[in-house]
Amino acid sequence: MINPLPYVHSMLQHLSSVVWLLVQTVQEMGDHVRRGRFPFRLASFFEQTDRVGVGSIPLVALVSFFIGLTMALLTGYQLQPFGQERLVPPLVAIGFTRELGPLMTGIMVAARIGAAYTAELGTMTVAEEVEAIEAMGLGPLRFLVSPRLLAVFLLMPCLVVISDLTAVGGAAMISRWAFDIPFQSFAESAVEKLIIRDIVAGIVKSFLFGLIIGLVACYKGLTVRGGAAGVGHATTESVVVSITTVIGFDTLCNLVLVSLFDK
Repeated sequence: MINPLPYVHSMLQHLSSVVWLLVQTVQEMGDHVRRGRFPFRLASFFEQTDRVGVGSIPLVALVSFFIGLTMALLTGYQLQPFGQERLVPPLVAIGFTRELGPLMTGIMVAARIGAAYTAELGTMTVAEEVEAIEAMGLGPLRFLVSPRLLAVFLLMPCLVVISDLTAVGGAAMISRWAFDIPFQSFAESAVEKLIIRDIVAGIVKSFLFGLIIGLVACYKGLTVRGGAAGVGHATTESVVVSITTVIGFDTLCNLVLVSLFDK
């Protein structure tokens, strides 16, 4: 019989370490603000925002477009025998705004950005560059973690909005061709059924997912052991843990939202 206690202990240990990383990063940034310094290097922050935001737009838009198109096509064909094709616009709009947009964007960002952050920081850790930065008194968390963490945290909502819009655009195109729903009617129906709660839920999820991805990626990169093989192992772990955690927290958020607002 497998004893689950070691796995639970390991999971709690990693969780506490990730929380410690967040607390120490915020404290280090706060110390610099109190001393009249900027909490992070602007050049590094803008570099990371360009990488996370602009660099991820093609992937997020393309994948969301095809998922929205496929979702509308399959849903419409299921509803067509009942004469309910008009339900396709609100189904796609609400589904992506509240659920699929943040979730799919989180998965794509974890695979693209999270893996890159872990590999970069892991390589620096193995090469003892992080220790050198600390020895120079620059503050490795402020220098390395803060720009990356803030970039993912702040750019995730923007990517989610792009995901939602491109998915609805793909759904509108296929609905016009397969179900003869005009673009104007599609847009009016989608906007009519959307409520503020759905939009706010998607935005809140996107901030949370960005924070999770950034923390896990940086933590795995800074705790690499074992040379090049360790970097590869940490990168794989980072992607797997980030995606699993994002899906888990998405489920938890849905349970809370349903219990509070949808009864």
